Amino acid sequence: MGVKVTVISVGKVKEKYLQSGIDEFKKRLSRFCQLNFLELKDEPISDRASDKDLELIKEKEGTQILAKISEGSYVIAMDIDGKQMPSVDLAGKIQDITTYGVSHIVFIIGGSVGLSDEVKNRADLRLSFSKMTFPHQLFKLMLLEQVYRAFKINRKEAYHK
Repeated sequence: MGVKVTVISVGKVKEKYLQSGIDEFKKRLSRFCQLNFLELKDEPISDRASDKDLELIKEKEGTQILAKISEGSYVIAMDIDGKQMPSVDLAGKIQDITTYGVSHIVFIIGGSVGLSDEVKNRADLRLSFSKMTFPHQLFKLMLLEQVYRAFKINRKEAYHK
């Protein structure tokens, strides 16, 4: 199993029902890749935080994220303003990445204030699932489902449509 997938996220999953879903997809994905999670501490946010405060939080979280990305990794930042694509295209992208010699794909899920410009600039691909905003805990489950779907598509194995 040559492909390594790392999900770097800011904040921890607290809801048991979401953790159960994540655990299920971790088990399913173990057939296709080596899956790792890096959950980084989210910065506390005051209800009265200014725009400048929010930028500083993004920068702090961004510094933590960038420190965890290993050299030679293909980085996909989950970004509401990123490129949207159908599941089949994501599968093709993952296939292309691994076919051309990159064995480590890193997905990044930012904190509640988003990703810093430095993280967005480091990304090889900025990907959006929707223009809608999703809770970060739920999004981790959604991401794993799509990565699993991509591996199933690439292996031409049946999966729910």
